[in-house]
Amino acid sequence: MKSLIKVSNTKLIAILLLTLFISCKEKVKIEHSVVKETSRVENLPYYNEESFTPNWVTPNSKEEQDFHKIPDFKLVNQLGDTITQDTFKNKIYITDFFFTSCPGICLNMTKNMTKVQEAFKDDAEIALLSHSVTPSIDSVAVLKEYADDHGIIPNKWHLVTGDKNEIYNLGRNHYFVENDLGIPKDINDFLHTENFLLVDKNKHIRGIYNGLNNASIAQLITDVKALKSE
Repeated sequence: MKSLIKVSNTKLIAILLLTLFISCKEKVKIEHSVVKETSRVENLPYYNEESFTPNWVTPNSKEEQDFHKIPDFKLVNQLGDTITQDTFKNKIYITDFFFTSCPGICLNMTKNMTKVQEAFKDDAEIALLSHSVTPSIDSVAVLKEYADDHGIIPNKWHLVTGDKNEIYNLGRNHYFVENDLGIPKDINDFLHTENFLLVDKNKHIRGIYNGLNNASIAQLITDVKALKSE
């Protein structure tokens, strides 16, 4: 009888230890999940040069007001409408550089930008802007055909053409989209990049993303939502 009681007690202790282990494991899992969900920075960083070193600036501060901004521009979209900074007044926008005859990365970039469009298609605060780097070829009609072929929503996602010098100046000297640090470029050097940039309502650059990488696109979508809540 004593032997039986001893065995029963051993089993009971084993069950209690197993229950305690599972409970602790679940607690750790839950606590880890909470930390992961709340461990974001309070505000997204700001960027002002081609190395994309993050600057931690307080929104609505004097420092932010004086920080690098995208200047005004005047381009034309696939509908023949003039596009300026006023088009994006009180809007967050995501921008990139492409060309319609690109046989390589541009198609994948367009596919991933379509994911961003889908995520925010009903959100009037979010817009998309794609600049043609071959504006002499990408006329309004060509851009319109490309937009129709790829399900681009008019007035949500603007494909723009215009003066080549203006587009290249924007890309290289204001959006800093190329990664060739320290290598001088001029208008004869082709501008080609897979980068997407996130621009806030005050025209500050708040993020750079690889337009070919699914994880980077997911992060972009997350950061747009974070930026909306600032």
